[in-house]
Amino acid sequence: MSFFVTKNRCGSVSLAEIPVLPYARFHDEVLRRMGEPGFHCANYFGVPSGRGLMFYFIGLDDASHEIFITRWESDYYDEESYPSLTARYPAMHCFEREITENHGIRFPGNPYAKPLRFAHDRADTSRTINNYPFYTIEGRSVHEVNVGPIHAGIIEPGAFRFQCNGEEILHLEVVLGYQHRGVERLMRESASDLRRCLLAEGIAGDSTVAHTTAYVQTLENLLEFSDRGLDRDRLIALEMERIAMHLADTGALCTDVGYQLGQVACEALRTIAINTTQLWCGNRFGRSLIRPFGTHYPLIPELAVQIIDNVKEIRRRYDEVCRDVFSSPSVLARFEECGTVTRQQMFRIGGVGMAARASGLSRDLRTTHPWGVWDGTVEHAPVVEESGDVQARTMVRSREVLQSADYITKLLYAFLDEEPSVCEPELDRALPAEMLSVSLVEGWRGEICHVALTGESGELIHYKIKDPSLHNWYALSLAVRGLGISDFPVNNKSFNLSYCGFDL
Repeated sequence: MSFFVTKNRCGSVSLAEIPVLPYARFHDEVLRRMGEPGFHCANYFGVPSGRGLMFYFIGLDDASHEIFITRWESDYYDEESYPSLTARYPAMHCFEREITENHGIRFPGNPYAKPLRFAHDRADTSRTINNYPFYTIEGRSVHEVNVGPIHAGIIEPGAFRFQCNGEEILHLEVVLGYQHRGVERLMRESASDLRRCLLAEGIAGDSTVAHTTAYVQTLENLLEFSDRGLDRDRLIALEMERIAMHLADTGALCTDVGYQLGQVACEALRTIAINTTQLWCGNRFGRSLIRPFGTHYPLIPELAVQIIDNVKEIRRRYDEVCRDVFSSPSVLARFEECGTVTRQQMFRIGGVGMAARASGLSRDLRTTHPWGVWDGTVEHAPVVEESGDVQARTMVRSREVLQSADYITKLLYAFLDEEPSVCEPELDRALPAEMLSVSLVEGWRGEICHVALTGESGELIHYKIKDPSLHNWYALSLAVRGLGISDFPVNNKSFNLSYCGFDL
């Protein structure tokens, strides 16, 4: 047996049941699986072990809805070089780069063997952000444009290095890793579930609900806990977060092309959305709403009625706004055939979420690895566009807002016919020893994967987080090739990727 096979929200797995393969066999088995349609890597990382390092691979099969887990081990005295998976499947580059940076393991054949995050405890501290090996293009007509790392707005730092021929972008390299946030380390070292919840809420502030849901589900998987009412409430909160962010991005895209009517209308609707979340839990971004094994803010009929009314109003008005946006010649002239990323490119780089679906790659955990009420109560059909340009990414957003509004109202109407139940959160419950738990959540950006490992006494010995931005930043680089540099802002906003979700 090469893999342990499970499904999303099917509990945890004993570390003893996960196969440990020689690297050569691991390499061949992963390559074989990666060659199958619908299979991709959700996480791949190293963990210090008694003898050296243990490397865990989490793969997802979209067709069977299964999760494939395997691992390989490197002794301190082993060779430090192993054949690269990236050489065959470029989507693996981010994982191998992180392993090299953190642990000093080299993967000959990796064509993009550059530092990823510059963690404070990286293996080679001589490699710093100040001597990052930026890609360069030689030529008398080629010039560089450097943007950042200090941003003109009040957001996280990131460097964008453009290689240009006149106004045309030949290549864009995006370099993050300026903050050294240490979120994963803090998650591992914190003894309090409440503190870990607060850390999860700050992984990416615009995905508070999604990341906190992923965290609490890793705990609940370890203790084989599930509750349909909690799953329903979290789904509603997740879809409210999706609506709010898609509204904000639609407005921002209108701003970038000078369509002020669309921007003002979307901002007004976003205010209704986030104020609805505030009405629910006291915070516009859903902080304090998601907690393990329960919630302090259960739905009640009066609240459900108010959410239904607000969501219906958002849906009606946003549908009108979108008809105006997508019938404006000035908007369409900037959106259409701008920043195209093909389906094949998205597949090769491991693209996920709404950006991948805008390029025709139907990758959506709500369908491929469902959990809770997605597993039968709500039938989800992913929103997919084919053109892969700014127009397609905006269309996916607009259609998902309407779709999410319908899901929320359907679930809340069903809730009104039920007897409300209250489940109080439980913190700091003892966890089983030597187990691994995987949690998958489809946030508004895309695929979120959290992995927790426990030690001999049930203590948390490792915590691994993957935000969808890890994959999709490279899609932005592909999108702007051949465009004028003035087209960068609208393309950047069409992805709206997270700096802090990347810099963990």
